[in-house]
Amino acid sequence: MTPVQLLQRPTEPASVLPALTEVIGVSGLRVPDDMTVEVALSVMAGAHVEHLLVCDKDEQFTSSITRAQLLVVRESSAYTDRVRLRDLLGAVRPPGVLALSP
Repeated sequence: MTPVQLLQRPTEPASVLPALTEVIGVSGLRVPDDMTVEVALSVMAGAHVEHLLVCDKDEQFTSSITRAQLLVVRESSAYTDRVRLRDLLGAVRPPGVLALSP
C-alpha cells in the first residue's frame, strides 16, 4: 500500500504564490524602505553583507541596494542624513539626489 500525503490548502490567496525573492533567486537581509542611508550602511557593516533587500510597509520585497550604491549617494553634494532608501528607489527624491536602478 502506498502512503498518501495530504496537502493543506492555504487560507490566504497571497500565500499560494512564492515570494518574489524566491522567484528571482535573491536572498539577503531585509530592511524597511524608510531606513536612512547611514543606518543602512551601519547595518551592512554589522552584518558583513554587500547588499540589502528593501521592503515596503507591507514587508514585501521591492528592490535591493548595494553598499557601493549607498556610498555614491553619501558622497553626493545633495546628500543629507535624512535621505531614506525609498527616496533613492522611488519616484520622489530629494533635489539633486540621483535615482538608483534596482
